[in-house]
Amino acid sequence: MTNIPDDYKPHFRKSAFTDPWEPLYSRMTPDQISLGTILRDAHCNSRGIIHGGFISAIADNAMGLSCVQIMKDEGREVKSLVTVNLSVDFTGMAKVGEWIATDSEVVKLGGSLGFVRTRLITDKGTVARANATFKLG
Repeated sequence: MTNIPDDYKPHFRKSAFTDPWEPLYSRMTPDQISLGTILRDAHCNSRGIIHGGFISAIADNAMGLSCVQIMKDEGREVKSLVTVNLSVDFTGMAKVGEWIATDSEVVKLGGSLGFVRTRLITDKGTVARANATFKLG
């Protein structure tokens, strides 16, 4: 059985969209909010390999949360944050039972746009990398 890293706790934010991903975990640091989970059938395609749609969605979610985290730390008001561009490169595979987590970097937060990148990582290495642009409001 795969263990959940000690620094990850049950995710603090619930939504109908992420409910199927549960149990979902998060780790907050000054620079990011990392999301992680142990992969289950619900995250995979019919061949038991992590689905690109799940990779894209969890990457987008983690990058957006990381933007909000830094904006709040900077004392900026966060009224809204909307993804205006998301690109994902699928660089590996992951299977049921593996721990997967995001590792994000907020590259720049301007006045109206934020730029973020992330990697999705398992014990075997990087499964995907993603870049996003967010409209900040």
